[in-house]
Amino acid sequence: MDSIETAARNAAPACDAWTLRYVDEASEQLTVRNDVAEPAQRRRDRGAMVSVTRGGALGYAATADLSEAGLRAAFAQALKLAQASVGRSLIDFREVEQPRHRGQWRSPNEKPLSALSLADRFDLLARVCASANVDASIVERTASLWTLRTEQLMLSSAGARIEQAWDMTIPGISAVASANGDTQMRSAMHDGSQQGGLEVLERASFEDDGVRIAHEALQLVHAPNCPSGDMDLLLMPDQMLLQIHESIGHPLELDRILGDERNFAGTSFVTLDMFGSFRYGSDLLNVTYAPDVTAQLASFAYDDEGTPAKREWLIKGGILLRPLGGALSQARARQARPGIGGVATSRACSWNRPPIDRMSNLNVEAGTSTLDDMVASIDEGILMRTNRSWSIDDSRNKFQFGCEYGRMIRGGKLAEVVKRPNYRGISASFWRSLDMVGDAGTFRVMGSPFCGKGEPNQVIRVGHASPACKFSRVAVFGGAK
Repeated sequence: MDSIETAARNAAPACDAWTLRYVDEASEQLTVRNDVAEPAQRRRDRGAMVSVTRGGALGYAATADLSEAGLRAAFAQALKLAQASVGRSLIDFREVEQPRHRGQWRSPNEKPLSALSLADRFDLLARVCASANVDASIVERTASLWTLRTEQLMLSSAGARIEQAWDMTIPGISAVASANGDTQMRSAMHDGSQQGGLEVLERASFEDDGVRIAHEALQLVHAPNCPSGDMDLLLMPDQMLLQIHESIGHPLELDRILGDERNFAGTSFVTLDMFGSFRYGSDLLNVTYAPDVTAQLASFAYDDEGTPAKREWLIKGGILLRPLGGALSQARARQARPGIGGVATSRACSWNRPPIDRMSNLNVEAGTSTLDDMVASIDEGILMRTNRSWSIDDSRNKFQFGCEYGRMIRGGKLAEVVKRPNYRGISASFWRSLDMVGDAGTFRVMGSPFCGKGEPNQVIRVGHASPACKFSRVAVFGGAK
């Protein structure tokens, strides 16, 4: 990184301001399917993106040639683009504060995965895969392990030098059961996706979870279809992840609210005048942007624009407070609404993509109700786990989600398992129906490695943590007659 810094400072052109963001990422994906190890997939990707501000306009370029000559050529291309944009930019980029912080951040990694040889990692997956072989009706069993190591350096003409490094561990288990002319899958991944090493697998009980997943697949293939009707809905954290992601996270992205992001998955029902007054949910809804939860998948000290990251309330007591928007989007938004806030959450998926407004760690904070309390409060309802399908309109408002696993609740007690459970709603009215929020005992730190946005598309890792939550009188439907 020292050699890249030297080369960058030598190669940078005369301009109002410049930045460089270097990324080096290595990943490994291992899978054992039906007791057969698949070929290991390994990938290494590194390069740098540079930006140049000239005459109030911004240009950027990316290169995998990290020599001084390669960086000089990238800076020249960025400068050319900036000069061509003078007088045509929506904002004067000279008025956007340049990154000037210096700092470091690294993932927690108590037990590095390097302590296990490749053979040991495959042996672990083989044991998990074999443990799911509990019945002849289990026709497919899969255990997987995806690990990533990312190192990043950010430099600026204003003196910024920020080094960050992430270790991410994403385990997965799935089992498919087939019987009586039906096929059902049960899976686990999101609740085990965190930063760290072997300790992530231990927290997820990865080595012991194959048996549970297989038995639940068997329950589903012999279960009746979910009934339809308005009823109370108890969502467990692994489904709350998707609910938070689609109906809070994406609608609050500031570039989407401004209309800058439309082509991929639409705009947002949220408008700038809603912040500070709009009732997004019931008094029980408290949502944070939480980059300080160190084991969560999208924790960091600085975003990809070099802005220091700190915990902020997005929704408090049900009232919408601030959007998910970084420095550039905030500058855009202040033209229409002076004083609007945001958070440090501009992120890029790689060295060859510019940072845009993204979710990072977006969490529903724990409440005071135990799981037993929530179940006992429901006379007629259903518990759902693990997303299997999602659909939401292009303003991120009306939605319809399906889950892998459902269990009926009658008279305050858990009853039979049902398959193909689904529910629908409208974002604000759904969150206003939030009736009980689980306590710390129901709270889970999870994440998803597959959040897509932008054109060209950028797929990044996001973190979501949540307790179990109860919603009153939700439209539930399934295949039952």
